[in-house]
Amino acid sequence: MRATELSELAAFAAVARHKSFRKAGEERGVTASAVSHAVLNLEDRIGIRLLNRTTRSVSLTEAGELLISHLDPAFGEMAAALDALNRYRDTPFGKVRINVPNSIGPIVIGRIIAPLLQRNPNLQLEINATDRLVDIVEEGFDAGIRFGERVTEGMIALRMKPRIRLVVVGSPAYFETRPKPATPHELKRHLCIQNMFPSGARYAWEFEKDGQTVSFQPTGPLSLDDHALMMQAALDGVGLAYIWEPRVERAVAGGELIQVLDDWCQPEEPLYLYYPSRRHMSAGFRAVIDAIRAG
Repeated sequence: MRATELSELAAFAAVARHKSFRKAGEERGVTASAVSHAVLNLEDRIGIRLLNRTTRSVSLTEAGELLISHLDPAFGEMAAALDALNRYRDTPFGKVRINVPNSIGPIVIGRIIAPLLQRNPNLQLEINATDRLVDIVEEGFDAGIRFGERVTEGMIALRMKPRIRLVVVGSPAYFETRPKPATPHELKRHLCIQNMFPSGARYAWEFEKDGQTVSFQPTGPLSLDDHALMMQAALDGVGLAYIWEPRVERAVAGGELIQVLDDWCQPEEPLYLYYPSRRHMSAGFRAVIDAIRAG
């Protein structure tokens, strides 16, 4: 098979996977028009239409479904064969894609990036930070980081270092006119910044002490899905924020924020680094895993 034919098949497989010429182009590092041209050449060469195209969508024809059913295993075997060679290289190399929740990204992975890349100059690290629930296999990630209750069944899951917790903070200016809450029930008398998922759904503030659990749903005037913005809003005196403790430690130590309800704030579920399989683990992927676990 000629290189151009293999390239056309790879372009078609990328479009079939993403149902998008643009996303297929991004994956292959070329323009959407280049991918479209490659697929048209393939269709012209074999004389069969593989894709149904409209201005809004792309779908596979029956012939396209048949072709991709054979191509996926073949490309998978080729990728596994090339990946297996990494074990024979002394220096980690190539691209490793990691998915991590945006709210905890700086805490769990931020500090390991520079030393990891300095030790491994041939490594390409791609980090996707989003609080959206991601299927790492479907979206092409090598690994992900999540709290234990959200790890997909069947994954290899490695428990990470100390558990972290969400805490309640407010600015000194905010507390000049309001008493500090002594129990979670007193939060209803305060302005509280609502925490949002990327979907727009709000999530409750959870507390526990001496076996008693309290779930509080804030109803304040501001809703945010980004912890950096929550911290800034708290610093500006907008209201109380429910935020990851490592993000606010310096501000609390410096007196810019005041932490309340400390004895009610318990650690969250443990964090896990998870991935689909140990088979054919590249040296680059192993270096990333080791760095994250040690970090």
